[in-house]
Amino acid sequence: MSEALRRSWAKDLGAQTLYELLKLRVEVFVVEQACPYPELDGRDLLAETRHFWLETDDGEVICTLRLMEEHAGGQKTFRIGRLCTKRSARGQGHTTRLLRAALAEVGDYPCRIDAQTYLADMYARHGFVRAGEDFVDDGIPHVPMLKPSRPAPRLTELP
Repeated sequence: MSEALRRSWAKDLGAQTLYELLKLRVEVFVVEQACPYPELDGRDLLAETRHFWLETDDGEVICTLRLMEEHAGGQKTFRIGRLCTKRSARGQGHTTRLLRAALAEVGDYPCRIDAQTYLADMYARHGFVRAGEDFVDDGIPHVPMLKPSRPAPRLTELP
């Protein structure tokens, strides 16, 4: 079975697709991690939010993340959140595939993620570095991480 990589702006998501993305997130974050928190935080439908997901040939969503564009202090940055993979689909590279797709869209801009602490090394392999003190969110240890912007290439003087 192959998995198709999908990407959509929030405004272009169909109701069924949005439902499937939210359903997976609730399965992982609320049920599996026993963390009753308000999963619906109002950010999924913001104009600058993009959703990425992998789906099987029969349309089952097995991995998802959201990529949010932010403009704090007038500087364009990105934030990755709600990255999760269905339990039965873990260990097959789906998270890496989805993360790479999102980071390709981020390009040279800085990107933040509040990572569950046990996943910090995985995010570090994708260029993220610790960017603050560990904290606990809904009973789960997290660490703020940043993938810094890449500096513009230097222009060399002509001979």
